[in-house]
Amino acid sequence: MRQTQGTKRQTSASASVCPSMRCLKKTLPFLLIFVSLNVHRTLSQEAHPARQRKPFFERLRRLEEQSLVEQSQAVALAMNQSQTAIQGDVAHLKTWYRKSQRRSRKVDARLQALDLSLSTKSRQWVEKEGEQKAQREAIASLALSVQALQDALASLTQQVHSQGARLAALEGQTQRATSGTLALGLTTAPTPTQLAQRGPGSLQLWRDRQVAKSSSQHRSSPHDVTVHVQEMQKFHTPSSHQAAPPRTYQGPGNICNTDPVLIFPNTSTENVVFLNPGFLIPLRALSFCSWVRMATSHLGTLLSYATKDNDNKLVLHGRDSLVPGSIHFVIGDPDFRELSLKPLLDGQWHHICIIWTSVEGKYWLHIDRRLVATGSRFREGYEIPPGGSLVLGQEQDTVGGEFDSSEAFVGSISGLAIWDRALLPGEVADLASGKELPTGAILTLTNVTSVGGFVQRAKCTCLEQCP
Repeated sequence: MRQTQGTKRQTSASASVCPSMRCLKKTLPFLLIFVSLNVHRTLSQEAHPARQRKPFFERLRRLEEQSLVEQSQAVALAMNQSQTAIQGDVAHLKTWYRKSQRRSRKVDARLQALDLSLSTKSRQWVEKEGEQKAQREAIASLALSVQALQDALASLTQQVHSQGARLAALEGQTQRATSGTLALGLTTAPTPTQLAQRGPGSLQLWRDRQVAKSSSQHRSSPHDVTVHVQEMQKFHTPSSHQAAPPRTYQGPGNICNTDPVLIFPNTSTENVVFLNPGFLIPLRALSFCSWVRMATSHLGTLLSYATKDNDNKLVLHGRDSLVPGSIHFVIGDPDFRELSLKPLLDGQWHHICIIWTSVEGKYWLHIDRRLVATGSRFREGYEIPPGGSLVLGQEQDTVGGEFDSSEAFVGSISGLAIWDRALLPGEVADLASGKELPTGAILTLTNVTSVGGFVQRAKCTCLEQCP
């Protein structure tokens, strides 16, 4: 059985192989013909390769040449455009360069002119600086000279005032001695005319005595004279700790032509007198002189000068709360000096002069030709400014107003005058004697522009005749 199955399998396998071989035998001639044709075609292509590739390279070459031509044309066009642009830029640069050269020449010319001008101005400035330096040195030298002259003038003024006080004391002693001699019934020394009438011998004897007296005076030293004057003043001046003996005031004498008299009848705040113009320039010195007659136990305010900065730039200020007869001499509030005017309490006419100078801050008070008070270091180097309001009879708390009745002046004023310098004792004595005003007065009663309230103007021939 098994052998039969194997024989059947072999028979089927050989049957399957036989048909394949028969197919191959049938297709082999066709394959050989196809291969031969392909080989022949390949050999023919290898035998003529250039003939096959020539059209392609020709077209490629023509394309390359055309591309090169187009590129060369584009490059030439770009080069032409660039050359045109460069030529335009070069022309523009040439134009700009020429303009720059012209501007440079103009700038150079201006710089040269400026340099010349600066050199000239520099020389002028150096010359002016030298002149200003010389002027400053001259001004400094002049200032030193002026300061030295002011110091010398202050010293001389002090000496003159001192001599004036001594002279006044000697005159007082002479008057008292003369009155005492008359009271004792003694005769005065005969005059040369009387001696001549008596005879030649009497006149010669009088001359010999005068020569001897003059010689003795020349032999005496100045120190002795000074000591003698001081002793006389000490002898006749009452002590501050002892009441002064009563003094009968003899009156001003025949004091006439002293300008109108201003009468302040009461303490009304409307009683005020304005003077215009005030001070036109800064004052480094001041002299205030006037005839005054009081009608109350306190003096009141004689003068008030106020500015916007300070309502008490210059005040002769009295009020009912002060010591009777005293007054505050104010310059640039709050600095002041208290002065005693007790001789004015008798209700008679008296002449007062208050003098101040910024040189060492010295001040003097004269009453009836006599120096009664003096001092220094009061507003030293100060200037009373101009442009303020100046009134009589009231004290200003604002410019031109806000008066207080307790500070009002009650009495009479005449012959008032103000100077911008320190008067000499001789000038003060002339004023107190009724003589003409010294030169240089900057304000008098002729400058009165307004009289307010109950203030009266009286025209008196002489002060003794005034009501």
